Amino acid sequence: MYGRVTSALGNRPERISHTELRQRQLDFCAELSTDSVAIITNNPVSIRSRDTHHRHRFNSYLHYLTGWHGENGVAVFHYAEHKWECLLYVRPRDIKKETWTGRRPGVDGALSGWPIDAAISRDCITENLTEILNSATKIYHIPGLDDVVDTIVADSGKDLGDPRKTLDNMRVIKSDAEIALMQYAADLAALAHIEAMRECNIGMGEWHMQSIIEGCFLYHQSEWSYPSIVGSGDNATILHYNENSQEMLDGDVVLIDAGCEIDGYASDITRSFPVNGKFTDAQREIYALVLKAQIAGIEACQVGSPWSSMHHATSQVLAQGLIDLGILDCSLEDALGEDYNGPYRDFFMHGTGHFLGLDVHDVGGGRQGDDGPERILAPGMVVTIEPGLYFGAWREDIEIDSKWAGIGIRIEDDVLISENGPVVLTAKCPKEITEIEALVGSN
Repeated sequence: MYGRVTSALGNRPERISHTELRQRQLDFCAELSTDSVAIITNNPVSIRSRDTHHRHRFNSYLHYLTGWHGENGVAVFHYAEHKWECLLYVRPRDIKKETWTGRRPGVDGALSGWPIDAAISRDCITENLTEILNSATKIYHIPGLDDVVDTIVADSGKDLGDPRKTLDNMRVIKSDAEIALMQYAADLAALAHIEAMRECNIGMGEWHMQSIIEGCFLYHQSEWSYPSIVGSGDNATILHYNENSQEMLDGDVVLIDAGCEIDGYASDITRSFPVNGKFTDAQREIYALVLKAQIAGIEACQVGSPWSSMHHATSQVLAQGLIDLGILDCSLEDALGEDYNGPYRDFFMHGTGHFLGLDVHDVGGGRQGDDGPERILAPGMVVTIEPGLYFGAWREDIEIDSKWAGIGIRIEDDVLISENGPVVLTAKCPKEITEIEALVGSN
């Protein structure tokens, strides 16, 4: 089954080069005073049950600056002998432990395999890092990830700053190498969604759709970038439904929100389609409206436009469409309401999109409800455009005609902002009604 995906993918891009990682380090350190020290810790290992752990996923900030993808790494940036240096604390080699949990690069392997100036055993971190911090006047550190480092920083008594403000701004604009990784992740996710559509049939479980998509990711040496959402029937009206445990019935629409990551860079796609391969009239009307709104949102992804322009574009289409369908009985102005929080939000309750990158909800602000000045769209940004309409039959807070009850539709694509207009990275994933109806159950 997955051979069709392999033949359509092309060559997997290289990891981010050491040259690019070194430049990121220089750009980051250029924003620091020479009497400061920046510490970037890794994500902790998380317990699943007793002595079983969840699969570890590196901290995005650490990976962004060093490419480190193992456990327990701690990067420290400090000014020494008239230049900035990056040192990395890593676990030392330990043959007995490696026999149980896998080989480690150790100090020598870290120094030879990653773009750093020095590697030091994690066993020495308390004494060594304390000495480095003694000469600093300010420390940039993200607390809460590493208890040992948190204690060392607290004991130093130095003024604290947050490195994320600088790093978040850097991460908003993607390089050509990052875009190549995200394009590959988008292509893989698109083709996985296609396989799920092809295999879909009445009576299958939501979990079957999940297994097809995530199996495709794993087959191609990838993994999900967030837990897959597979909601059929009324479950499609629950935004972050994740049980994926219901049988899919004749007449249901199934909503699948699933993406993967390549070297940490995420894709994020949502498609909604009829389990039996044919939309009902009511489902078709709602789907066509959401698709029209999504296209308007993508067209609003123009260099120089404010972030809110995407949400306003989709909201105006959805609100007018709800009026035209008789679901709302008011003017467009009243439907949109003040600050776009009118009654149309009963059926479209989330934002239009978010930044995408090393985190699926990537850093840099821009999302509805974020503090700070509004982002202006610029070349190299990657965003999602994902309007939806949800008519949960289970909801007691709204009154809707029975023909709409149980319909949940969301359509989501990943979009690169460019000088030549929006580039849909996930364009390989069909979304036109005729394409979807021809594809579902065609295996």
